[in-house]
Amino acid sequence: MNRNQLKYFVAAAENQSFSKAAEQFYISQTAVTQQIKLLEEMLGCTLFNRNTRPVTLTPSGKVFLIEAKAILERMNRAADRVHDAATGLIGTLRVGYVCGYERSNLSVLMRHFHQKNSNVLITFYRCSTDVLAAGLMHHEYDIIFTWDSTNLKKQPDIAYKTVEKARLVVALYPGHPFAQRNQLSRWELRGENILYMSPDASNDSYGDSLFMRRYKDAGYKPNILFRSADTESILMMVAAEEGISILPDYCTDKLYNADNLVFIPLAGEDEDEEIIAAWQNSNENPALHSFLDILEKTPSLRETESEKISLLF
Repeated sequence: MNRNQLKYFVAAAENQSFSKAAEQFYISQTAVTQQIKLLEEMLGCTLFNRNTRPVTLTPSGKVFLIEAKAILERMNRAADRVHDAATGLIGTLRVGYVCGYERSNLSVLMRHFHQKNSNVLITFYRCSTDVLAAGLMHHEYDIIFTWDSTNLKKQPDIAYKTVEKARLVVALYPGHPFAQRNQLSRWELRGENILYMSPDASNDSYGDSLFMRRYKDAGYKPNILFRSADTESILMMVAAEEGISILPDYCTDKLYNADNLVFIPLAGEDEDEEIIAAWQNSNENPALHSFLDILEKTPSLRETESEKISLLF
């Protein structure tokens, strides 16, 4: 049994045709049928019903299709690991983060981790909170940094750590009557056109209900002119003086000399956004566990400076 035989068998099974399998690999149909025949002789059973059109799998063929795919997957994974080892890479860490969080101190933490683990390839994915949560549950990311708009913390296999509580700020344009204030309350924003920074793409998420409750507690229903999970689009509209917005300050702290934008702290005990790092307990990726060892020793990213993180390594 060899890799080509398995590939030809899987292609013929999925296409229900030896000729289409041959076309897929740019070889003759005779070559495909010969290799599959050798495979059947080695296994001691018939894999295809050849008297049907299109060809179909026998019961033995259906079982072997599952096994053949698994064998090819393991072979591909082994080849990838050999390649990584040859190039000095021995692992990967897939990190998702919520839109706008690229301006936080997360990059400092990741940079120092990479400096001490240069043989680990770290890949980054910038998404809305609902996409991040779904991706984590489907094993697309090893760890995500997000605002928990989907109540992810309630999932049984999810572990998490609060990495910071980001204060909320009001984004205004300089000509707005509130632009010179030192702070604002949510109640003072009644009647304003709100460019709503949504935690995710849906209209009725757990996160939306929490924020809408804050407006309700302030005594009014907001006049939401526009909603988006894209920070840059929201800020462009504020700069165009179409309305105002409330954003977490990690989106704004590193915006220097922002064109036609002013950011005023939003006063109130609960006017913040909790950012968590979340991962699956069942994830056995060694690179993830190395990173979690560092994360456990790391203070809040809000309070962390580059020098403080470097001391942990």
